[in-house]
Amino acid sequence: MQELDKMSYISNDENFKHSLQELDPLQQRKLAAIFVEHVLHLSGDERLGRVIKTVADTRASEDELTAALKSARAATFDSHARCGAEGHWSDQAGYFVARAAVAAATPQSQSRSGGPAWLAAMSARMAHTSMLIDDVSNQQTAHTECDWQYRSLYDYLNA
Repeated sequence: MQELDKMSYISNDENFKHSLQELDPLQQRKLAAIFVEHVLHLSGDERLGRVIKTVADTRASEDELTAALKSARAATFDSHARCGAEGHWSDQAGYFVARAAVAAATPQSQSRSGGPAWLAAMSARMAHTSMLIDDVSNQQTAHTECDWQYRSLYDYLNA
């Protein structure tokens, strides 16, 4: 793993994204798994827990990671089909958790702009926001997930 300097607290998306992009592929995968694990409870799909367990395993083989990605994609498809025109926001949350798992399981070389950890973080935020829309009694805000992610990255980089 590359050597990372101790850094000050991350408090905005620009620094957050830049810090994530500086990570090597294994670090990206590990942080992506952390971000998804935080919102995993918003999905009832048990496959996603197994996907994230594999993604977080630094000893996982390429075959295991490929199977995890395939499973995450299937979960995304299944959850998207449940959302439909009459879907509830809680269904949308499950869809975004599955999208976050796909991002986490996607190799960095095949990932879109920002890398796996950034994409997993953004989908995790969407899952969190969907949950907030569905649960009007909840006192949390969308910033709660952002702040948690900033703190998690800071803790990871400064461990």
